Amino acid sequence: MTRRLTLLFAVAGGAAVGNLYWAQPLLHLIARDLDATTATAGWLVTTTQIGYAVGVLLIVPLGDVLDRHRLIPTMMLCCSAALVACALAPTFGVLLVAVAVLGLTTVSGQILTPLAGDLAEDAHRGRVVGTVASGILTGILVCRTISGLVAGAAGWRAIFALAAAGTVLLAILVHRAIPPLEPKTRLTYPALIASIGAVALRERTVRWTLVLAATSFGAFTMFWTSLTFLLSAPPFNYPVSVIGLFGLAGLAGVVAARRAGRLHDRGWSLPATGASLALVLVGFVVAAFGRDSVVLIVIAVVIVDIGLQAAFLLNRLRVFAVSREARSRINTVFGTSNFIGGGLGSAAATLLWSAGGWTAVTIAGALLSCFALAVWVAGRRGALVVTEPRR
Repeated sequence: MTRRLTLLFAVAGGAAVGNLYWAQPLLHLIARDLDATTATAGWLVTTTQIGYAVGVLLIVPLGDVLDRHRLIPTMMLCCSAALVACALAPTFGVLLVAVAVLGLTTVSGQILTPLAGDLAEDAHRGRVVGTVASGILTGILVCRTISGLVAGAAGWRAIFALAAAGTVLLAILVHRAIPPLEPKTRLTYPALIASIGAVALRERTVRWTLVLAATSFGAFTMFWTSLTFLLSAPPFNYPVSVIGLFGLAGLAGVVAARRAGRLHDRGWSLPATGASLALVLVGFVVAAFGRDSVVLIVIAVVIVDIGLQAAFLLNRLRVFAVSREARSRINTVFGTSNFIGGGLGSAAATLLWSAGGWTAVTIAGALLSCFALAVWVAGRRGALVVTEPRR
């Protein structure tokens, strides 16, 4: 993993995962254009997350049995076709189907990340995977800013069209950069899928970490989906171009994620995870008091993103350390549970906003943070802490 290849992986992974969130700051605009309510438009995020979870479950394991030199660019081209369908969707129903397919196909980032772990040296795996994961997290945040600016200038359909073109370009670059790779194991597809559950059932560290990861990512999507509702409503009434800029405040979390990778390399994964979850709880408390204050909202965004992104990377590195040969399947288990949690989080945001607005959302976020901390306290003593993968 040269610096140049690491950077390409980070950019390609960020662009892939960013495709899941183009619509998030545009929900109000899309709802108005396609004659839907803002609450109904929130299901675009949920549907995309569910499609992504299915894609991670059914496609990402192929990284252990196929040549990723071909697999990754192929998935990127399929994703580009789904983005074109989103850009051309004439009705809300068609758009809902298109974003489901988009979620299903935009899984290249989840194949690139374990590949980075495979190619990196053992002593620097945390740093390399941390850099790639930082690129993915940057994509999640920056895509909101880009989406808001482009939609403000050219409409919401333009961002999907531009993303389709960018994905094709990255597919070409990735195809040229990754050499042909021998499969790590040889299994039939049914046996491959069946073995995914065996990994989770066999390893206590994986099971324990999955609960933490799903809870954390559910809080992440709930926070950001609800933030769009908050900023587009009184007293703020911000346009999509301004709402997208709030994603930049979360970039502090990207720096935290890179540092978290180094902490894992030093064997401090578990205490750092607990500290990150405690920080998330503080962020939701600040957010609760920021209902009418843009300054407090920005502070809450920074705190929540630092905590959640650091916890996200530490959880991923901990499960990567369990097995070298099954790293794509482990990432499948991790990604599937993670984004099921994300889908539930975005769905909860829609329901909570309708029931009690920002107050209900922040209370739920604080409760989720407390639950994650309780799981961390209960499970940390028996958790496996390794920095080298078992063979």
